[in-house]
Amino acid sequence: MEKRVLVFYLVSTIVLVALPMISANAEVDALYIFKSKLQDPNNSLQSWDNLPGNLCTWFHITCNPEGSVTRVDLGNAALSGELAPELGQLKNLELLELYGNNLSGHIPSALGNLIKLKSLDLYSNLFNGTIPDTLANLKQLKYLRLNNNSLSGLIPTSLTTITSLNILDLSNNRLSGPVPDNGSFSQFTPISFENNLNLCGPNTKKPCSGSPPFSPPPPFGPTSSPGRNKSNAAIPVGVALGAALLFAVPVIGFAYWRRTRPHEFFFDVPAEDDSELQLGQLKRFSLRELQVATDGFSNKNILGRGGFGKVYKGRLADGKLVAVKRLKEERTSGGELQFQTEVKIISMAVHRNLLRLYGFCTTVTEKLLVYPYMTNGSVASRLRERQSSLPPLDWPTRKKIALGSARGLSYLHEHCDPKIIHRDVKAANILLDE
Repeated sequence: MEKRVLVFYLVSTIVLVALPMISANAEVDALYIFKSKLQDPNNSLQSWDNLPGNLCTWFHITCNPEGSVTRVDLGNAALSGELAPELGQLKNLELLELYGNNLSGHIPSALGNLIKLKSLDLYSNLFNGTIPDTLANLKQLKYLRLNNNSLSGLIPTSLTTITSLNILDLSNNRLSGPVPDNGSFSQFTPISFENNLNLCGPNTKKPCSGSPPFSPPPPFGPTSSPGRNKSNAAIPVGVALGAALLFAVPVIGFAYWRRTRPHEFFFDVPAEDDSELQLGQLKRFSLRELQVATDGFSNKNILGRGGFGKVYKGRLADGKLVAVKRLKEERTSGGELQFQTEVKIISMAVHRNLLRLYGFCTTVTEKLLVYPYMTNGSVASRLRERQSSLPPLDWPTRKKIALGSARGLSYLHEHCDPKIIHRDVKAANILLDE
């Protein structure tokens, strides 16, 4: 553990799963049609011109061992044009990343055919029209981010049936009508829907016509009740689906410098921020819960220590293993609001390669952060202190860890809002999950 950091986890998940083969030619044809409808000033798709070509060698494409496309990564590629419905033919696609471009037109309803999709990131484009209700067919979807577009119309109530949905962002659009608050939507907070002037309901500041006045629930309250634990448990520790084998989940800690050190801070909090902060799906623990989980912060449970304090292994009442970071008093100066603000900023870094903060605890004398526990140590320990019972990290695995870490760093450094600078990447700070 490094000095002066609040450790935050970056996750790159490597999943091995047997997937049925589909026609590679059909996928090639679909991607060529997709490309033909786009303007590509940066030549990001230049490698797609190789005919006949193996599409698994194309840049921005990832395939499974059977040669079927599982991932399209074209975020921030300066692409413009409209999406081809033929993308719906990529039957094994798990991640579609097209954020930060100038894509326009309607979101194709054919995307609802991508039944294995786990992440759909179309945010920060120029899409208009309505949200296709066919997206409700994506029963394995975990991340749906359509924010910062010009989408209009109602939010399809059918989306509430996607029980796997952990992250939803529909903010900064032109949506209207009531915000569903049942099913999977019951776990989401107003931040998922903000800046849509014509939305109404409990998750907005505007009651729907004919509805009685309501008061938003307090963002900070006592320890979560048993009824809330279910939604908190939905925060992902990785990606494991059916018989998929999850292994080698690299994790990175990033440097977070406090606002009280002007020469080291990389973002600010607007002065107009409300003093009551929304912390989304974070669980607020009582100090007693964490004392019990760590055997009274016993030295035998210390995982590491640094300038920010000590990290303890803990086991919650439901059996979940966690890492509890107990911050030093001098690291928590600035009071309750400052700590809550920092927790909010950390929790805003949402990306498929980020394992999110699980919860926190704050009292007059204690400030603690709670993260999922990573079971297999660090890359450094696997390289230099490997137990004889553990296999060495082979080169393909090391490459996957490096690529996953790079994707997460790219998000933190370039695309996260506010941007977060790591500045301390090394093997000891890359942890491995099961």
